[in-house]
Amino acid sequence: MIYPSLPKLVVVFWPKGLNEKEDMKTIFTRLPILLLVLISSLEGNAQHSVAREWNEQLLEAIRNDFARPTVHARNLFHTSVAMYDAWAVYDDEAETFFLGKTVGGYECPFTTVSAPADIEEAREEAISYAAYRLLRHRFQESPGAFLTVNRLNTLFADLGYDASFTSTDYESGPPAALGNYIAQELIAFGLQDGSNEQFDYANQFYEPVNEPLIVEFPGNPDITDYNRWQPLTLSVFIDQSGNVIPGATPPFLSPEWGSVVPFALNNDDLTIYERDGDQYYVYHDPGAPPYLDTANAEGNSAEYQYTFALVAAWSKHLSPDDGVMWDISPASIGNVAVEQYPTTIEGLRDFYDLAEGGDVGTGHELNPVTGLPYEPQMVPRGDYARILAEFWADGPDSETPPGHWFTLLNYVNDHPLLVRQFGGEGEVLEPLEWDVKCYLALGGAMHDAAVTVWGIKGWYDYLRPISALRGMAELGQSTDPAMPNYHPAGIPLLDGFIELVQEGDPLAGSSNQHVGKVKFNAWRGPDFVTIPEIQEAGVGWILAENWWPYQRPTFVSPNFAGYISGHSTFSRAAAEMLTALTGDPFFPGGMGEFFAEEDEFLVFEDGPSMDITLQWATYRDASDQCSLSRIWGGIHPPVDDVPGRLIGIDLGMAAFEQARDLFYKDEDADGFYSYEDCDDSNDLIYPGAPEICDGEDNNCDGDIDEGVLTTFYVDADEDGFGDAAVSELACTAPMGYVTNDADCDDTDA
Repeated sequence: MIYPSLPKLVVVFWPKGLNEKEDMKTIFTRLPILLLVLISSLEGNAQHSVAREWNEQLLEAIRNDFARPTVHARNLFHTSVAMYDAWAVYDDEAETFFLGKTVGGYECPFTTVSAPADIEEAREEAISYAAYRLLRHRFQESPGAFLTVNRLNTLFADLGYDASFTSTDYESGPPAALGNYIAQELIAFGLQDGSNEQFDYANQFYEPVNEPLIVEFPGNPDITDYNRWQPLTLSVFIDQSGNVIPGATPPFLSPEWGSVVPFALNNDDLTIYERDGDQYYVYHDPGAPPYLDTANAEGNSAEYQYTFALVAAWSKHLSPDDGVMWDISPASIGNVAVEQYPTTIEGLRDFYDLAEGGDVGTGHELNPVTGLPYEPQMVPRGDYARILAEFWADGPDSETPPGHWFTLLNYVNDHPLLVRQFGGEGEVLEPLEWDVKCYLALGGAMHDAAVTVWGIKGWYDYLRPISALRGMAELGQSTDPAMPNYHPAGIPLLDGFIELVQEGDPLAGSSNQHVGKVKFNAWRGPDFVTIPEIQEAGVGWILAENWWPYQRPTFVSPNFAGYISGHSTFSRAAAEMLTALTGDPFFPGGMGEFFAEEDEFLVFEDGPSMDITLQWATYRDASDQCSLSRIWGGIHPPVDDVPGRLIGIDLGMAAFEQARDLFYKDEDADGFYSYEDCDDSNDLIYPGAPEICDGEDNNCDGDIDEGVLTTFYVDADEDGFGDAAVSELACTAPMGYVTNDADCDDTDA
């Protein structure tokens, strides 16, 4: 199980922001998550480092704040910086990231601290003051501020610290002063890092070009640019943390985030674009997505039509009643090689299965830990697709996608089979050192993913499937000029998935007013679910103008552009990071799991129809599954997905390398860091070095002079010939030994 076993006594807090129809369903869906948080807090003092305790506080604060992936990726990163620097100050090798450095043009002065009597106590104290002050500041205006501040105060007091101590005199004061100073400087840094935190992260110049789509009305009559993002107007907008957002048309979240100071991104990867006199910072520019030529359907119009039509086709999979059964174990799903990812827009067609769903992954032959095949798990495809769409939607209990990967990191860190060796090599680290290093590395990767993705989203400003599908369907069908309702920029027809309404069709209308319109065989939408606890919308033929993604009617789609997928990028960057940190692509034990209970897990509607366990052999398998979930959820087309996966690989590795350079040094400049080099003061000694006969373990394999020793034979009678019966292995001949064993009598010269 991905979550630990449950205690006999539990306390469940009623989630906020639920409507009447969702209350009980959401309680039972979130129960494993709530229990995980409870168990973590109960067991934290005994089992977890102080950094882990503050990380859990941050994740809970995020769950009670607005669902803003960009803002919370930054919060996760900055808090990780605070804790890591408070630890690194007292280390002989590790280098701080912020203290004593200039980051993004902000100089953080720092001299030195006096050596404490107890380094571990000093680290815990400095970490706690830094995290406490920073989190109190960042969440003071949160909708859940009352609960969050109380939790922070409680942990701080339980750890034995005094909140009234506010000195920042770290040179002569206690470690608490260092923690206060770190928080003070990070707060000041955050007010000028490009995030616009001082004005609640508000947009400074971005304006949408399309009028909003009123999703409860049919079609998309007001769209003017089929290639640009379109706001959505809802009856009420409730974000994925359960907060009711004022105004029914939420603005684009963070379109200017590309200018926020990153962790490991560099100017070599940066392109600065200009539109309407305003600058957009774009790292790792993937190039433009396919655009629809609404006049002649030229250029990449066919790829635009394909990529959004696939989303409509996969919507047909969202019911367990179609009889399709899949093996969702690692034996059959996952194990997609990087070389299999398409690198062109046209290549997307060969990567995804348009009709049946899924990608080219074929699974793993064996569990490398047990040496046995993975046990098959046959489940309805419709259940699997719906569980994916909800599980990965915004992280369990809405700690946002970057926070979701922190929960997975914490799960891995708690696994009894994990060995805390950085990169899978060197000495086993203490929990605190392991945690602060992992959090900084993963936090940096998640922050860089947010800066990169939202920079791309802001510049390319690409629309979501609900806008594209309704818009194309309103134009007509693009398959056959001889058929009714033809338009070259309309949607392509696909038998059994996308067709035209004919006379006599139940959808034709009382006066055949809908004849000739496009229809989808798809999830029927929230209008068919009035009591989510006991009802399913099901799949059937609907007018395309009424298509909904598989989401709540109070949410529909995230309030920002689609291209590129944040989930794909966050997840792949995190998967690369966890692989690098642990030195193993596989979850501990060869598999990670999440249990979804029959008729309890789903929130959007009733289900699943049976108990199902999501399973991942590798971190990359989990990432790829997350990417597919967004297509089934109707949130992203394939063109948003793959560029995010590919960019995520680069971001994860760049963040790992940046973090590693802070944590460890290569003093002898032999290309190997101290954690992997068995002697970092000798450039002739490193893993894989040629073994020479010098009494040293040159190649760091634990053996000395293996394979290079010479056999010498005793020459007792000093006639130059040795006795085969008496020999010794050595680099040079010991006194009285020779290299041959030709003497038949070593007592007679």
